[in-house]
Amino acid sequence: MVSSSQPLASLIGRKILDQGGNAADAAVAVAAALAVTEPCSTGIGGDAFCLFYDAKSKTVKALNASGRCPEALTIEKLRSLGFEGDSVPNTSAHSVTVPGAAAGWVDTVDLFGSKRLSLAQILEPATELAERGFPVSELTAQFWKRGEQRIMNASPNGHEMLRHGKAAPAAGEIMKLPNMGKTFRALAEQGKAGFYEGRIAESIVKTLGDLGSTMTLDDLKNHSSTPVEPISIVYNDQLRVHECPPNGQGITALIALGILDSLQSKGKRAFLDAGVNSVSYLHTVIEALRLAFADSKFFVTDPEKVHVPVNELLSKEYLAKRAELIDPQNTKAVAHGSPANSSDTVYFSVVDKEGNACSFINSNYEGFGSAIVPEGCGFVLQNRGSNFNLDPNHPNALAPLKRPYHTIIPAMVTRMDGSLHISYGVMGGFMQPQGHVQVLLNMHHFGMTPQEALDTPRICIMPEEEGRSVVLVEEGIRPGVVEGLKALGHEIQVVTGLMRANFGRGQIIVRREDEESAGGHVLVAGCDPRCDGIAVAQF
Repeated sequence: MVSSSQPLASLIGRKILDQGGNAADAAVAVAAALAVTEPCSTGIGGDAFCLFYDAKSKTVKALNASGRCPEALTIEKLRSLGFEGDSVPNTSAHSVTVPGAAAGWVDTVDLFGSKRLSLAQILEPATELAERGFPVSELTAQFWKRGEQRIMNASPNGHEMLRHGKAAPAAGEIMKLPNMGKTFRALAEQGKAGFYEGRIAESIVKTLGDLGSTMTLDDLKNHSSTPVEPISIVYNDQLRVHECPPNGQGITALIALGILDSLQSKGKRAFLDAGVNSVSYLHTVIEALRLAFADSKFFVTDPEKVHVPVNELLSKEYLAKRAELIDPQNTKAVAHGSPANSSDTVYFSVVDKEGNACSFINSNYEGFGSAIVPEGCGFVLQNRGSNFNLDPNHPNALAPLKRPYHTIIPAMVTRMDGSLHISYGVMGGFMQPQGHVQVLLNMHHFGMTPQEALDTPRICIMPEEEGRSVVLVEEGIRPGVVEGLKALGHEIQVVTGLMRANFGRGQIIVRREDEESAGGHVLVAGCDPRCDGIAVAQF
């Protein structure tokens, strides 16, 4: 089964499964297809992370395919250039870190793939889409239009991402990205060297250099993905929830779930008994997430450069102390760290007939990222460096060859016997751990199907500024609940229409045991109504 935010991408994933590929092979094919059909969210110029469930060993493995800061870029250099404040502006060429997705696609196939298909076979369907053209879907067309001016203004090559070089494509119009097709062919034929060396690398460095960036050919050539051990917690003594470790923010979801689990272990279940999206329930979830973000936004950074106290943050003792800070009758400001929000990512999930699963996420960041297009390459470069802090004493301070705090996070849930239960994720900037928590609670505590769990209205807490923080509430949550949250001290903004993309766009595949089925189980999927996608099954 494949679930993604674009129908053509989901169908391409199933095609790879039909050709004998496994979940990892199909995931890379979907990633490439989404780079073509939804470049306003993702692309080969961005980053990726994945979790892979190996059915034979019943283990979860992880890959960090995020890029690093250029070696010559320092806080001192930025200050000398007149940069002020705590972060690099997201429109600056200095916000561009090395794109990690291309290496991540190659490494996912090498580490977790079936070995029955070559990288060229896996990338061919997406390459054909780019070269022959595809009809643009509705929501994607609107997000593309929203980024049109940025694309035009960011670099001289923005026309490569526009229809006939002039404007964003409208819904239903055929869009061709021939230069992206050439980039895919170079990666397929030459592997990583096809992207990180030669023509494409030279174009990246030249285009960025003309805009003031310090990125060099060596920064690209020396880039590598990192296989890492997932981090996890046990929830309700029944589920083990897995996330990628820092520099990703998956620990935020685990901290919040750990706080909620601690409350339940002490008999404080009133928020669950009140029902999904009740005042008590939402207040408790909001406060748990605020506490989680306070820690993750301060501590999460590149563990290769700065120690991140993962074990301490996830210890039962620490989580119990954090749970004690929740007041069921009031909200309070958090000392430091806060979530922000954007919808700029694609998440998708694949489970194959052998029982393997790949939970995969790929992103430009902030829509079209930096919107800078390397000449002749047909893709935009990310702006992940804007997540660095420019305070040299901060754990997430910008530094040469360092990875920044990263928002994109895939998730996976196994049962206590190690069997696969859920492969899922919710894309969209700092909304992602908030989505992970809410949809998991919907399924686990309230018995929802994957589709019901995604359909249910969500909340999103926004950055805390000057002691106040707005909570976005999606249309569909009852007016009485909104008033009840206000009475507890929350500042509420109800969000409707297309702006509901702020609440993320999730994909879920659940594996249910069923002795009557041929394989002993049934796969059940959900695809978020806030995106254009579908879930498809292989029979």
